[in-house]
Amino acid sequence: MFTEIFDSYDWHEVHAGIYKKTAADVSCALARKKRTLEDFKALISPAAAPFLEQMAAMSHQETVRRFGKTMQLYAPLYLSNECQNICTYCGFSLDNQIPRKTLNTLELLQEIAAVKEMGYQHILLVTGEAKQLVGMEYFRKMLPVVTAHFAHVAMEVQPLDEQDYAELHELGVNTILVYQETYHEEDYKMHHPKGKKSNFQYRLETPDRVGRAGIHKIGVGALLGLDDWRTDSFFTAAHLHYLQRQYWKSKFSISFPRLRPHVGGLEPKTVITDRELVQLICAYRLLNGEVELSMSTRESRSFRNHIIKLGITSISAGSKTNPGGYAVAPESLEQFEIDDDRSPKEMATVIEQAGYQVVWKDWDTSLQ
Repeated sequence: MFTEIFDSYDWHEVHAGIYKKTAADVSCALARKKRTLEDFKALISPAAAPFLEQMAAMSHQETVRRFGKTMQLYAPLYLSNECQNICTYCGFSLDNQIPRKTLNTLELLQEIAAVKEMGYQHILLVTGEAKQLVGMEYFRKMLPVVTAHFAHVAMEVQPLDEQDYAELHELGVNTILVYQETYHEEDYKMHHPKGKKSNFQYRLETPDRVGRAGIHKIGVGALLGLDDWRTDSFFTAAHLHYLQRQYWKSKFSISFPRLRPHVGGLEPKTVITDRELVQLICAYRLLNGEVELSMSTRESRSFRNHIIKLGITSISAGSKTNPGGYAVAPESLEQFEIDDDRSPKEMATVIEQAGYQVVWKDWDTSLQ
């Protein structure tokens, strides 16, 4: 499993290796047709900053070559904010004294109706990590309700055992997203002091269990700012590299969440600027032309407008990050504050004006 590869690396050596990269290393990486993880270190290093315009142009070309001028729109639907973990950066953390809510079937149908009214056919189901309240028994009940209304169902829930992922696959789940948060094991333990999520090894092994269960698409990523974003991004890239070779029948995606305000907020350990985030997106695209790159409403309108042509292939719009946020309980606590509150229709217009085809309804809009 990936843990064997992970154990062959030393965090501090990887960190030092990234920051030692030179402009010559970046030039060599950009000149290659097929890039390695060492090239990726160069592309995310401070030495790559002067090359950003060249990286952006190359990233755009590679994305259009592989995906065409298309952008997938999706929406998250939060089923519950119940959580048995303590996480220093999350509004749903067990130690936050907030009202808790889990949708019942009737409420779920109301939320589905609201999301469908916006035009969506792709949905991302999200919960806190509370196995007894929102575990497999709950999913068995709710998934048939969801799959009856959406063409593509993704889930971002607590890590599960392999047989559970196999059952989710049978219930119609297409995609599983599971983020390591940080690959720095010591800091991981500091940010997850209580709950099943405190088990670093179990979480690290989750994409392997998802892959063995035959899930169609697997999403990975790190919470940017929880630790050094460059080093975490290298380990995310190494994880992706392994998964694509091991589970070659599956597709893969990477997301780019930055720490956002929430109840009991945590200050980022390192700040990744807008320019650096563009650099990271381009670096992933130049490393891997096949991976899907996703951007959420955590980011500002201006930033999201500008990254449409730089490698992103899917983007959320009209998002609510609280259970019942679309129709049932709009006042319930959000997991994190969104920045871009434009509707799907508004976002689709921006994407179309950039010359891209929008994929989000039973039909596709097209300017091609």
